[in-house]
Amino acid sequence: MNPKTALLIVDVQNDFCPGGALAVAEGDKIIAPLNLLIEKCRDSKMPVFATRDWHPPDHCSFLERGGQWPVHCVRETSGAGFHPGLKIDPSLDSIISKAGDREKDAYSGFEGTGLARLLREKSVQTLWVGGLATDYCVKATVLDALKEGFEVFVLTDCVKGVDATPGDSQRALEEMKRAGAKLKTF
Repeated sequence: MNPKTALLIVDVQNDFCPGGALAVAEGDKIIAPLNLLIEKCRDSKMPVFATRDWHPPDHCSFLERGGQWPVHCVRETSGAGFHPGLKIDPSLDSIISKAGDREKDAYSGFEGTGLARLLREKSVQTLWVGGLATDYCVKATVLDALKEGFEVFVLTDCVKGVDATPGDSQRALEEMKRAGAKLKTF
């Protein structure tokens, strides 16, 4: 653990956890290991970043607008909030909002957010990534991080996927690995 490494937590929001509008089965199981990492990062002065979907109420990804998802993570609602068990602190951690344009979807935490610039400003070279969902936003974020030149470790015990088609999460992990990410358990 060193200051050139950052923890990047992807979309651990109420709507993606059990009971949410677009719940990932057992999505809340990653919270305990992520909290341990958050504590270790703070002890080591490593930066922590957390992405979140921050949709307008009429976002293009919603079924009623022709998208593929039910209404979820509408900004300023409880569904868009981080899971209450996750020890994210906006006074200590950098919160990255994505997919806020009603006409544009964004799965990656890098898409239209300035995240790469923020990481470089903190001299980050390596990312540890965990969050939801392995086969969508985690995958897109990891692939973009690699394109931006960061070394990336996907923490396999800190991610859960949708698995709309059985095996999607495993295929996503394999795709990230082929692209250059390293798979690691915490």
